Order: sequence, then C-alpha cells, then structure tokens
Amino acid sequence: MKAALVTSLSGPDGLVVSDVAEPVAGAGEVVVRVRAAALNFLDTLITRGKYQYRPALPFSPAAELAGEVAALGPGVTGLAVGERVCGYVVAGGAREKVAVKAEMLTKVPDRVSDVVASGLSVTYGTAMHGLGDRGALKAGETLAVLGAAGGAGLAAVEVAKLTGARVIAVASSAEKLALCRAHGADDLLDYATSDLKQGLRDLTAGKGPDVIYDCVGGAHAEAALRSLAWAGRFLVVGFAAGEIPRIPLNLVLLKNCDVRGIVWGEMAVREPLRQRAHMERVLDWVGHGQLKPHIHATFPLARIADALRVLDQRAALGKVIVTL
Repeated sequence: MKAALVTSLSGPDGLVVSDVAEPVAGAGEVVVRVRAAALNFLDTLITRGKYQYRPALPFSPAAELAGEVAALGPGVTGLAVGERVCGYVVAGGAREKVAVKAEMLTKVPDRVSDVVASGLSVTYGTAMHGLGDRGALKAGETLAVLGAAGGAGLAAVEVAKLTGARVIAVASSAEKLALCRAHGADDLLDYATSDLKQGLRDLTAGKGPDVIYDCVGGAHAEAALRSLAWAGRFLVVGFAAGEIPRIPLNLVLLKNCDVRGIVWGEMAVREPLRQRAHMERVLDWVGHGQLKPHIHATFPLARIADALRVLDQRAALGKVIVTL
C-alpha cells in the first residue's frame, strides 16, 4: 500500500510517497481504509522534529483522518467492517490504511463527507475542549479569536457562535477577515494594520473581551492579555507565530484573570469518551448544516508535500486535506 513518509526532518522536502506493509489490527484496534486525511499546523512542526511528540523516522504525517473500517482487532465492539469513521491518530494518517485504537474513532453520519469529516477532530475538538471544558464560555460573553482565519481559529469562531457568544475575529488581512465574517464573526480586527490591545478595547467599549482564544502566540499574546476584561480567561491554544511568548505575571494578578492551557491532543488520549462526545455533537451540527467547515484545498497523496507547504507558508484559510 502507499504511504507518505517523513524520511528527514526537513519539512515538506523530507516527504516521499512509498510502498509499505499493510497494518494488522492488534487488541482493541481497528484497521481503517483511509479516504481523506487532514494536515494541521502541527504537521509543519512534527515534520521538523519540533513538536512535543517525536515519532521515529520514517513516519507518516496527518493527525486526523476519515475512512471506513477494514478490519477489527480482538476485543473490539461497537464497530463493524464497512462502517464510516473519523478520528485522531496523533501522526500516521497519510497512508492508505492505518491501525487505530477503536476508542479514538467516531462513526460518521451519511450526511457528512469523508473530506469534511477528516478535518474535524483536531480543530473542532480543540474548540469544544478549549471553549467549553477549559474556557467556560457562556452565552452573551465576548470572545476574541487570534489567528481566526486558520483551521483552529475558524472552528472556534463557529463553535462560539453556536454557544451564543459575541465573537471578535482577529487576523492579518482583509481576505482572512472576510472569511471570518462569512463564518459568523460579529466584529473584525486586522492586527497587521491596527493596535491589537487598543482595537480589542475599542470593540468592547473599554471593557475588553471576556475570553481570548490565542492560536498565534508571539508578540501578540501580551498585547491581547493586556486587553482582557477583569476576571477574564486567556486560553493558550498554539504558537503559529513561531515564538513562545513570555508573559509578565503581574498582568495576571492585576486583571484577576486566568491563563489556561489547551492541550487538546493529550486530553483526547486521556479522555477518549469525552472526545467522542464532543465529536458526535460536532458531526451532528455539520450534518444539519449548523457548522460549515471551510476547506482551503484538497491534494492527492502524491502531492502531500505541496499540501504541507501551504501550511508552512501560513497561506491556509481553513483546512488542508489529503485525499486517497
């Protein structure tokens, strides 16, 4: 079978498509025939050895996938050969078949395509865990999303709107902000041309956002935290800017606020039933048209290096999908 393999930790240039042996389902595992696999910003890191999880070479990228059950391992119940599923695999999804722990999979309803289902676990899973479990976002509160036009950011915009929150989308171009508006954002802020701290205060009549969902990090994090409302929650989601910020702790004290980490992937592994419940809700929303995930582009497996370059260049608006 075919698999995209990282043969050197050099990003897209280290990817090749090769023949590998087919997997065998172990105890509690399912072999999934992959129809689509989604790439995320984490793949730009893991293919350079800069992610917290460092699989041994060679390995396949893509942390999430959708397809159909091809074989069941010993002890697996609740799934049948031929059923459509999606799920989280940390890495390894960019291959024709992959063995996955059954508990990491969720059944996909007929109304949701494989391409869409493949890109839900990471971004929408993070939004559900981040905004609900960790952020305690409530209807009527104001949320600011930094990096709102990327996959994680757009998911947060959509989930927050379904929660009943007011959403301020923060992004770096008019094109990106237009996409955020199309996905439900109430207000827009271009931090490439505006002062982030003052802009967030102006849009909230001086109060500041109740919750900030920061996918960017870097120099923008402190400015955003300075704009946060009294007793607000600052959610650390990722560092797309490439720089891990150093936050003065006196700001946390003076604002009586919380800084909360969102490590969705570890939560999904530790609490698979919670993750499945989140995904069942997301899939239901998608199936009924309440969520409309934006696909930036799809690429065949043979062009996975090109797909990764889109993320590498910060050019993706929404999800980048590899089809098989």
